[in-house]
Amino acid sequence: MSERVIPGHRGGLITLGAADALWVELTTGSAVPTALAAFTCSPAGAQLGYVLLGGRVVTTVKAIGGQWSVPESEVRRAAAELNAVEMDRQDLVRIGPFRSAPKQEHMEETPLHWRRRIMRELQGDPERAARGEGGLPDYVAGIDWRRILVEETRGQAARSWWLPRAVVRLLDTAEHTERQWLQAAQTRQQREAVSEPPSHHRQARAAGGRETMSPDCPTAPLRRPYKGELQGHLYSALRRKPGTSRKVAGWTCAICRTAPAAVLDHCHEHGYVRAPVCHSCNTQERPDHLYSNDIRVANHYTRLFDTHTTDWLRHWHRCPGCRTRTTLPLPHLAAWTAHTACRPLRPTHHDPRSSRGRKPCGALRVSWTGSHNAPASCLLTVAVDFCPSGEHRVLAQVPYREAAERFGTWLTETAPAVAAAAGPDRLDGLPTQFRPVIADTSGEGLALF
Repeated sequence: MSERVIPGHRGGLITLGAADALWVELTTGSAVPTALAAFTCSPAGAQLGYVLLGGRVVTTVKAIGGQWSVPESEVRRAAAELNAVEMDRQDLVRIGPFRSAPKQEHMEETPLHWRRRIMRELQGDPERAARGEGGLPDYVAGIDWRRILVEETRGQAARSWWLPRAVVRLLDTAEHTERQWLQAAQTRQQREAVSEPPSHHRQARAAGGRETMSPDCPTAPLRRPYKGELQGHLYSALRRKPGTSRKVAGWTCAICRTAPAAVLDHCHEHGYVRAPVCHSCNTQERPDHLYSNDIRVANHYTRLFDTHTTDWLRHWHRCPGCRTRTTLPLPHLAAWTAHTACRPLRPTHHDPRSSRGRKPCGALRVSWTGSHNAPASCLLTVAVDFCPSGEHRVLAQVPYREAAERFGTWLTETAPAVAAAAGPDRLDGLPTQFRPVIADTSGEGLALF
């Protein structure tokens, strides 16, 4: 260790090199192997304002002279948490590669994105090789995952990679913590922007240095409300049609009805366009995927299923397939089952700051096996992560058909107007050539996205 902690500065700021040495020294006896350059090797980036160590965010500070440093106390706290993790090397979870599926945009990705990062390194990243970085190991959250990676080979070409379940949960926690930290930082920036003088809002400079006009500028283009002009159209056909983007930009968002539309929201199960929406509503509507068949039921689902229920249900039923089936796409139905149908099952903990004295613990997660194409074998599993009474605690297992029946009953009670316009006898407006449904025979439940 070439760089040591400054004597007499326990709990103060230390350089990144000293933090690297301290991290390795404190975690020597940890069951989870740690990285030698947790603060100075990719994906760690001090300029981002934080570094991930296990499931904890360690903030970075630019000290006098432009040198980046971190609080020693936070490094010690992260090391203590990692040392407390118990790992069974025989309890493995497959992390990839999985059967290929159509790509989906991820609007809420975190810079960590550990699964994609590990897969890119294992399968070879041509971009890194071109930059001459092929020999540099890519650590994740201060963990040397290569020392615990298990590779299985079937035949000559089929390979799969596995990590201990405790490490997978730890990295999931790191990604969850990073997302919360970034959201909090974004909220602070928005508050600071609002507190600036009005002159700063009227004329702001874009990232490229160009000046942009204020939203209330009278020369802003007029946009028309969406009135179902694209109803029954297939997204795959419209996305290839010239001028579609320009046409979308001429509408206001069909959900919030205030912001300009930017993208075409569509149903991934049936392929039909729902409506043009703004980036904000599109991000809010998208399920918060952890895996291809696993959803974190985030706070935005309260708006989707509680405060603005009718608007969102009407939007989802703009897809003729969902409207005829009187249900939702599988990811949304899974989120509704966890958020609404299984709400009484979620554990709570004492919280004096809450008006009711208690708050739901942990984070809801719902996963499924199979697909909507095989409803008899499709099963939804609702669990709670980050719960003091037991991580990944399973609350319920609900068959797909039962979830769909529960949703139908709830839809009739909650949004009768939407329910009245749905059902198998409501075929008006349904295209004559319905998009064929291809059965999922892979058995992995990964063919939805």
